[in-house]
Amino acid sequence: MRIIERIILTTVLALCSTMMVNAQVMKSADLEKYAKERYGDRWLDAAEVIAKDMKFDKNESLSYQEVIEAPGKTKEQLYVALNYWATATFKDNNAITLNDKESGCIIISSTIPNIAEHTGTLNKYSVSITPLLRIDIKDGKARVTYTVQNYDVMADISGGWLSMPDKDDKTYGDSKRKKDDKTNANLYDEQWEISKHYPFVAKDPQKRTCAKALVMTHAYSNAIIDKVEEAIKNGLIGNEDDDW
Repeated sequence: MRIIERIILTTVLALCSTMMVNAQVMKSADLEKYAKERYGDRWLDAAEVIAKDMKFDKNESLSYQEVIEAPGKTKEQLYVALNYWATATFKDNNAITLNDKESGCIIISSTIPNIAEHTGTLNKYSVSITPLLRIDIKDGKARVTYTVQNYDVMADISGGWLSMPDKDDKTYGDSKRKKDDKTNANLYDEQWEISKHYPFVAKDPQKRTCAKALVMTHAYSNAIIDKVEEAIKNGLIGNEDDDW
């Protein structure tokens, strides 16, 4: 292979790699930065403000829905664009739970780990969420539904400021314990229903943890709906058109 051809190939591969990295919706650290830019870092206050406009569905799940108009684009064109976006964005092979071209429906379930962590006097908590994202497609528009019912919690009931680590130092904080690891009885997994925690319930012993978790959950809904809208209007990389 000639030198110039190698240079071109290397450049193309680098660009492809960059596009795939950029296709990720958002990592937890970036999500926190995004949330702070929008809502500030006073999580308790931000959660109270955001909660005023939030709605729960009949299953007590936090649910967002938005219809994105795409004039002039057919159902098939939108499906191709959104299928491309979904498969490039969610790397877990199990994340896309339904991909039905005929009905025009894509359903995605993907975990966002460690959106909120809190160390109290006696306890530590690490919160993750697994939103359900449904995209329904018709000629000229797509409807995005984002639903979260629970916070998935990794809790260490002996990991607070006044607690000592166990003999294996297996606390969530340094990520040495995996989900469902029962080697330490003080470490366990819980699901907290969002509607039964702060700010929807004022007297909540986990209010600081849940305040940040709610803000981050809300911020992720905005980020992901923005990404879907961008994919609908401009494609994943901006040049997926028929003029080639």
